[in-house]
Amino acid sequence: MKDNQIYDLIIIGGSAAATAAGIYAARRNLNFKIITKDFGGEVATSGEIGNWPGINQTDGLTLSQQFKDHLKFYHVEPEEGIEVEKITKQDGGLFCITAKQDGETMASDKLPDGDPVALKCDYLAKAVILTTGVHPRELNIPGEKEFRNKGVSYCTVCDGPLFSGKITAVIGGGNSALEAGLMLADISPKVYVINKNPQFKGEQVLIDKLNTKKNVEVIYNAKTMQIFGEQFVFGLKYVQQANEGSVVPNEHEGEQELKTEGIFVHIGMVPNSSLAPEGTEKNNFGEIIVNKNCETNIPGLYAAGDVTDVPHKQIVIAAGQGTIALLSAVNYLDRLK
Repeated sequence: MKDNQIYDLIIIGGSAAATAAGIYAARRNLNFKIITKDFGGEVATSGEIGNWPGINQTDGLTLSQQFKDHLKFYHVEPEEGIEVEKITKQDGGLFCITAKQDGETMASDKLPDGDPVALKCDYLAKAVILTTGVHPRELNIPGEKEFRNKGVSYCTVCDGPLFSGKITAVIGGGNSALEAGLMLADISPKVYVINKNPQFKGEQVLIDKLNTKKNVEVIYNAKTMQIFGEQFVFGLKYVQQANEGSVVPNEHEGEQELKTEGIFVHIGMVPNSSLAPEGTEKNNFGEIIVNKNCETNIPGLYAAGDVTDVPHKQIVIAAGQGTIALLSAVNYLDRLK
């Protein structure tokens, strides 16, 4: 085991839900730890944020730093660089967590003596809260993987500034794509927004802002087919479709090309739920099913934020769920005593 203690609680993740759970856990004086691959999650990659209560306008990087500062105020230091590989619930009711640290196997198998169960675990805890969020959905088209980080990006906040003065394209039709288009409009001389649907699905305030940008061209009903280039991206190919999904005839028939040096993919997210213990109930999208108390079907296991089947993926909702999950875990720990 990484250390020789059994924690009341392990919080896995490092964004809004984990922060809220960590603050409440500290105030309840629990013996707990937050472990995460990297702190900030999808919040850190968000652009303009105008719906976090109490702050009129901020951005993802600023807000995620404020999350970390708030935890530090309560003397909570998230343990970063930890990639959880497996969670199992032992016969005695404890959760065994195995993980890698900075890509390397942790030292759980190097202890010479001790509890044989502990030797297989990097962390042992009475309860676990999963706040692992989501990761970007891929297009799964030719050229996407080979040009990743060579012009293809899934984080406009991270990589957008690298394309100053270059023609860029955003693929998607929701809030993330709209935010990406707005950010790139201030960086690139020309921005294409490629939406496979006949209209956007994001917030109207973002749509209205995008429509005011003279250097942004929206291409509707367009299905991206291929990304091409040499050492770096040169452009993409798409097919324009009718609303029902058939190819638009005549002058729009067949593949068309766009010359662009940067392609930002924002087509949705996939829940990071694969590390949940065997038997954890999930829906058809892979989201962890929770009740109003953020309880899963496994006693002592809780989930909060975008990794769950909560219907609206919002930062403020994730924070609220993190609080609910923590308070529910406290009740569970109290019953164990």
